[in-house]
Amino acid sequence: MKLNEIRDNEGAHKKRMRVGRGPGSGKGKTSGRGVKGQKSRTGVSLLGFEGGQMPLYMRMPKRGFNNPNALKLAEVNLWRLQDAIDAGKLDAKSEIKGDALVAAGVIRRVKDGVRLLGTGELKQALNLVVWSATSGAIKAIEAAGGSVVQERIAAEAKAAARVEKRNAAKGKVPAPKAPRGDENKISARTKRTADKA
Repeated sequence: MKLNEIRDNEGAHKKRMRVGRGPGSGKGKTSGRGVKGQKSRTGVSLLGFEGGQMPLYMRMPKRGFNNPNALKLAEVNLWRLQDAIDAGKLDAKSEIKGDALVAAGVIRRVKDGVRLLGTGELKQALNLVVWSATSGAIKAIEAAGGSVVQERIAAEAKAAARVEKRNAAKGKVPAPKAPRGDENKISARTKRTADKA
């Protein structure tokens, strides 16, 4: 074998389709696009087009809001934790985090964090570190003699401190917080009437 005889295996490289190169190529004239008009050209925008009438996606009512920046949390109920402890997959004496829950098969993946829900009954004291937890879940765990550390609270405090520091550097004074209680319940209209009188 010589250098000029070296070839790739048969079928290793597929030749690119060359369109618009005459009738003998099999893809001449309309280049495989068929007819004339909008569909024969690039930039076609007929998806969802209904001949000019109001399309379906515009006729349907829009409700709610999907936050694109919302955290995707893995939800865990108390009964799932108890089942894992009973099966010997979770060690109730050590601190339980997201990685331990994945290893025990309680959740598939941690995602952006773990959210603890209060469905079910817990018989053992657990020390959990989760992103957030419902008030019912916290009460149930504390009643069993355990504790819950919510990472969300620390993260929110850190973010608030960062904003405060940035505002202080710019010389901005934080707005005073409205007092909680009956004053918040007074409507703007009632306040205006009171001010006039």
